[in-house]
This record gives sequence, C-alpha cells and structure tokens, in this order.
Amino acid sequence: MIFKKSPDLDFLNRMAEDTMSSYLGINFTGIGEDYLEAEMPVTSKTRQPMGLLHGGANVVLAETLGSVAGNLALEDDDHYIVGLEINANHIRSVKSGKVKGIAKPVHLGRKTQIWEIKIHDETGKLTCISRITLAVLEK
Repeated sequence: MIFKKSPDLDFLNRMAEDTMSSYLGINFTGIGEDYLEAEMPVTSKTRQPMGLLHGGANVVLAETLGSVAGNLALEDDDHYIVGLEINANHIRSVKSGKVKGIAKPVHLGRKTQIWEIKIHDETGKLTCISRITLAVLEK
C-alpha cells in the first residue's frame, strides 16, 4: 500500500466536516492499495447556471482527493502537503446524480507529488480528468 498512514473512511469524512468538501457533499467512499475515491452529488450547490456540473466543483473534488491522498502517502508526520498547480479537462457534461473521483499517484517524490484524478458519472463514463502537483513541506 502506498499510504503510510492508516486511512479510515470515517475519519476522513469527519475531518472534512465544516469545509468546502462537506458543503458540496463530497464523501470519501474507498481506499485501495494505490488509490483514494470519493463521490460528489450533482445538485444546486454544484451546478452552474446552465444546469450542468460546474467545472469548479470538479476541481474541488479533484483537489480534495489529491491533497488528502498526498498527505496519507507521506513518510512521516514531520511533513505536510500543499497544492502547487492543478488542471482539469472537462470531457462530458453531467446534469444529475453523482460523480465519482479516483486519485492515483503519478509521482511520489521527497519534495513533490503528482496525482491524476479521473472523474466518472454514474454510468462509468469519464467526465473530467485532472492532475495536481503538490509540494511536500516540513512542518
């Protein structure tokens, strides 16, 4: 497993209380050997005026997944993660239901990490792909 800290979904969801993640309804749903997964509902809080999932909401989901996964993958408690850059390609629109994001590492270095986040709709179709670069800093 790439995660050095013992990840627990209940802990991750409690940690997100009273944050943008909880406001948008993001819920951590899965942890694997090399991935972290979360869902986000498509509601009035996450739609843009045309009734489609807002691109910024996709980015919030991607950054949440990448940053949390990055912190879980750190070697020790003497370091923490901050975002340096994020991009997103919005591939397919979503009007309702939920989207699911899955973050997987591309690079886990001592000073930087790069994570790829793929977001799918409820039918499994790719709706957005994002990449986040994180800086590993000393506390």
